[in-house]
Amino acid sequence: MTSATTSQALTIVRLANFVAPASGGLRTALHELGKGYKAAGHAPVLIIPADRHTDRETEQGRVITLPGPLLPGTGGYRVLTDKRRVVALLEELAPDRLEVSDRTTLRWTGKWARRARVPAVMVSHETADGVLRTWGLPQNLSRRAADVLNARTAHTYARVVCTTEFAEREFVRIGARNVVRAPLGVDLVERHPALRHVGLRAWHASEDEALLVMCSRLSVEKRPGTALDAVEALRRRGRRAVLVVAGDGPLRARLEQRACERALPVAFLGHVRDRGLLAALQASADVCLAPGPAETFGLAALEAMACGTPVVASASSALPEVIGPAGVTAADHGAAFADAVETLLARPERERREAARTRAECFGWAASVEAFLAAHDAPAAAGRPLPEGVA
Repeated sequence: MTSATTSQALTIVRLANFVAPASGGLRTALHELGKGYKAAGHAPVLIIPADRHTDRETEQGRVITLPGPLLPGTGGYRVLTDKRRVVALLEELAPDRLEVSDRTTLRWTGKWARRARVPAVMVSHETADGVLRTWGLPQNLSRRAADVLNARTAHTYARVVCTTEFAEREFVRIGARNVVRAPLGVDLVERHPALRHVGLRAWHASEDEALLVMCSRLSVEKRPGTALDAVEALRRRGRRAVLVVAGDGPLRARLEQRACERALPVAFLGHVRDRGLLAALQASADVCLAPGPAETFGLAALEAMACGTPVVASASSALPEVIGPAGVTAADHGAAFADAVETLLARPERERREAARTRAECFGWAASVEAFLAAHDAPAAAGRPLPEGVA
């Protein structure tokens, strides 16, 4: 990648599939990074699939949607399948940089970027090995398949951006030399312990009950069933605990049936569009559960921590890096998650909430934007620093 001059504003075109109206972490990351690029003086353009074509200016820059078919069984995900239309749009936009957030269905854009001599980066939002294993592929096969996929990705793109050392590991394993690290972040104003709401907590749990929350897409790779198993294990031990699930997905009906059959106190809210309400829920919980074993960062967990709520996370994921000493990790089964919840609840409430917030303060969006721009060799236009509001 060649470096841009500090005074040059760049058109950074970003492509992503699997971004539904009810999706969470990826949509948030795209939005915050776009805002940061725009604040730094660049011209971000986001291209994502939808039910129809739209083109509008937003606070994250220009957002273009192209018609894409629904993927059956994914709970609303669409994909960009019309390559000719995507190529025509890319040629019209004439990007200075290309950023792709889909390692499978959009990997072909790396070859387009090479032909067009446009420096391109691929953002690794999940580990290929981890996702393949959650879908049932044996470990030896998933690792071999992941190595092939990752080798092709690393060869096709000028750089691969990984948000954690965990995500980077599978590229290091194959000897890729074009991998850079750029963490994601959290809005430390929008997410804050002061959002704790006594009335909201009382609505979901009584004073003698532990309120657990899981903010997650309800799909196979997120392993949401582990959270239900944890509640069941806790109640068998005599610990009064309830679970509130914020999120939707193809497994929702099955999980609701399981909770009903086992008489578990679980409330399924579906996708919570009101971000203020979601933040208040995260701030009002005692513990946040993050059971996804293939997570390469875990934005929802970080948001809960910013609200002062500690996290129990899968030890198989990247979250041990993110939560640090402010949370507890557990093996991927309900009993282990229940043990970890008990460990957190044994700590004084003020101590565990302060530790969660303090850890989250290490992950502001400004640092994330700077790291992603550095991956693009795209410093702030005209030498302007990022404003304090980009956080």
